[in-house]
Order: sequence, then C-alpha cells, then structure tokens
Amino acid sequence: MALGVGYAHQDCGLARALEIVGERWSLLIIEDFFYGVSRFNDLIAHLGISRAVLAERLASLTAAGLLIKATRPTAHAEYKLSKTGKELWPAIFSLIQWGQRNNSGHETREYIFTHSACDSVIDNAGYCETCREVPGPENLFVYKAPDGRERDDLLTRTLEAGPHRLLVPIRA
Repeated sequence: MALGVGYAHQDCGLARALEIVGERWSLLIIEDFFYGVSRFNDLIAHLGISRAVLAERLASLTAAGLLIKATRPTAHAEYKLSKTGKELWPAIFSLIQWGQRNNSGHETREYIFTHSACDSVIDNAGYCETCREVPGPENLFVYKAPDGRERDDLLTRTLEAGPHRLLVPIRA
C-alpha cells in the first residue's frame, strides 16, 4: 500500500510539525543554521544537496516562518533562523544525540557541545551538570569531535579550528 503524501487527516502536533519539517533535507538544513551556516552556497557544500532542492526547501521553510531571508542585498543569498525556527533546538539536539548513539550499532560523536558559561560538556539530554540547567542554543559552543568524519567544507574547517558559538554566522 502506498503512503499518503501529507498529514492533512492527522490532527496532532507531531503531524503538523512534520508538514513543515518532515521532508527530506529540512531538518539537516535547519541543523546547519544552528551551526552558523547561513549562505546558500555554503549549505550546498556542507550538505551535498542539489541547488534546486535547497532552493525549494529554503522557500518552504521561509514561508512556514522558520527562516528569515536577509533583506540587505548581498552577493550571496543568506538566511537566519526565526524565533520559531530556534524553538526547534531541543528536537534537533535530541535527534543529533540519538543518531550518534544509534549509528551502525556503535556510538559515534561527530560534534561535542559545551556550555558557554562554564565550558562543561552538555550531556545527551542537553543538560549541563555543572550549572544544573539546560542551556539554549545561544549559550552553546560546538566543536568537531576527535572521531568525527573527515570533510572539507566551511563548517568542518571552522569547527576543527576550535569551538564555535551556535547561531553565529560562519564566514569564509
């Protein structure tokens, strides 16, 4: 039996969320915005996504209110997360942690997150044991784990150079 193409007949919060972020690539694009990747060409380089698919996803995420397109004219299309988009951080973080723990039967870590206030590593639940709080993305640093994948793109080079504060745009 073929799957339906939408969730219109599902009346629950998860179905409504999936209508917006459930398409392939959408959550990966949003994740990159948390890391500071904000330019069209940098998203293509990091994600390996086609230009057409990225353009379509950026348009749909912008229309849904998760992204804001820069209004100033620049040589490169640039976006940032809206307040609504930033609210996805707990879900994105949880999925990152779940994926790292359940990757091919063994735990792998691509990125490590630390609390900017005390430099303590954030646990799998997003909790800083030192400060006894769950910091928001604006209070987190991310860096490449020693066992993370080898890649050559702007995000990876930035994280290899040292911790990077989430939500701060990365520039070449």
